[in-house]
Amino acid sequence: MKIAAAALLLAASANAFTAPRVHNSRTATSLSVAQADLDGAQGMIDDILKTKNCGPVFVRLAWHDSGTHDCNIKEEFPASGGAIGSIRFDPEINHGANAGLAGAVKILEPVKEKYPEVSYADIFQMASARGIELAGGPKIDMKYGRVDATGPEMCSPEGNLPDAEAGPEGKFGGAGGTASTEDESAAGHLRKVFHRMGLDDEAIVALSGAHTFGRAYADRSGLGAEKTKFTDGSATKLADGSETTSYTPGGSPWVENWLVFDNSYFTTITDESTDEELLKLTSDKCLWEDEKFGPFAKKFADKDAFFESYAKAHKALSELGSKFENVE
Repeated sequence: MKIAAAALLLAASANAFTAPRVHNSRTATSLSVAQADLDGAQGMIDDILKTKNCGPVFVRLAWHDSGTHDCNIKEEFPASGGAIGSIRFDPEINHGANAGLAGAVKILEPVKEKYPEVSYADIFQMASARGIELAGGPKIDMKYGRVDATGPEMCSPEGNLPDAEAGPEGKFGGAGGTASTEDESAAGHLRKVFHRMGLDDEAIVALSGAHTFGRAYADRSGLGAEKTKFTDGSATKLADGSETTSYTPGGSPWVENWLVFDNSYFTTITDESTDEELLKLTSDKCLWEDEKFGPFAKKFADKDAFFESYAKAHKALSELGSKFENVE
């Protein structure tokens, strides 16, 4: 998955990313960010989401920033990684799992330019949460005021994010990153990745349910088709019941209505009658096959139960490794 257990991939440039513009923004020694600036940033993000239908790639950007966290590292911020905005720097933005995310950072640059006191870390996490809510998902009790990583020396090592399928030697994950995630089973690999972050089995299953939102691309995660009947430029549904063709064609979704955030992932993966062009990866199917994951996967066939667990898991993920300032 290369957070293809959090992939949620929408079209974005896969080109190498250069250092972002330098803004006169707050530092680790400043005290606060204004609520008015956060509100303004949210308004801009909402407009971008409504215009570009890019919620899935914003979710992936935020998850890949926060998903580097290692709860076993007890050194001072930002040593443990996490939701610190370091993904905007090379080498992290050019890690294999982050292919395509440079474009997502670029889309959000105007927000940073207009509201320089709002950190990149907050902007990335806000874009993810708003993307989900505007697509019909749960309202997430987000906390803001994150302090940014200030340079590439604060980037996490490559190898902390999950895989959807086994490598050529039949194993998932590897020895890289802050701790080995290698395992012969998809379930074991997912636990090594997410337990390292400090998240439990329920959170793993709930977060996997976000695959209801977005697509996978072969040139980014190594998964998916060039395009499917659901992603060929034809109309796809939005949360309000309308349809749009305003998206870049390509990739493979897990569900038919891939711009709507609901619990259809949990009713589609186990349905043998679903369209063969929809993704069903090993890391998806293991959620029903594993004895500890299974009860949660079955429980989340109920939308309310899924939304409740998802909102909690997303909030926890969005705060991993973060250092917060006051919001005025």
